[in-house]
Amino acid sequence: MNIKALGALAAVALLAACSNAPKTTAMATGSGATAAQSGPAPGSEQQLVADVGDRAFFGFNKSNLTGADKATLDRQASWLAKYPNVDVLIAGNADPRGTEAYNLALGARRAHAARDYLVAKGVAASRIQTVSYGKSCLVSPGNTEQDYAQDRVAITSVQGFNPQHCH
Repeated sequence: MNIKALGALAAVALLAACSNAPKTTAMATGSGATAAQSGPAPGSEQQLVADVGDRAFFGFNKSNLTGADKATLDRQASWLAKYPNVDVLIAGNADPRGTEAYNLALGARRAHAARDYLVAKGVAASRIQTVSYGKSCLVSPGNTEQDYAQDRVAITSVQGFNPQHCH
């Protein structure tokens, strides 16, 4: 009988402790307090990638935009409207299959498709530069279909930032 009473008392004590847990707030005060910035800096490459998306993907030997690509580019257009001093570079890429000349032309068509869409959404063409890396700067250097799908892309980046580290 004592064990049942002890168990019941323990349960009541546990419930009481949970319901009376003190609420804490984290607030820094005093001369050493600084405002903590949450997330990437506004208008930065990191914010573009994290909050908007920087990639439009394409099918094999294709340069037409899908609905998902247009949704990403719509977010990019809105973001660029919010940061009118930010210029971007759109890099067109291709998977490693095909000739260098063909893939450079395909990468250029992909970059231009993304640029033309952004311009149609109100982004000044003067704010957008394009480049084609073709197959010379692979996003995913493996040899699987998943790798190839990652390479068939147009990547938008803030001018001065080269996420692919290509020249």
